Amino acid sequence: MPEITRQEVEHLADLARIDLSDAELDQIAPQLSVILESVASIKEAAADDIAPTSHALPLTNVFREDVVVPGLTAEQALSGAPEVDQQRFSVPRILGEEA
Repeated sequence: MPEITRQEVEHLADLARIDLSDAELDQIAPQLSVILESVASIKEAAADDIAPTSHALPLTNVFREDVVVPGLTAEQALSGAPEVDQQRFSVPRILGEEA
């Protein structure tokens, strides 16, 4: 794999609007080359006959199944409310009238 040059790092830093000193540019170029070589070696190890996976181990759902059960009727839900208005809870107004 070709090595990343200092000029390429400087160009990328300009595109990313990162201000790097000359010493930082000299230090980062070889580091990026090592990273790219590592990625290339992983790419070579990938076999075409292995399906891509998101997890190394199969996942098992530990939650219960969703079961539809009847809920409360409006009358049951409002039965303990201090005040009811048209099948809704009635609560005191806490904000003034909006203009």
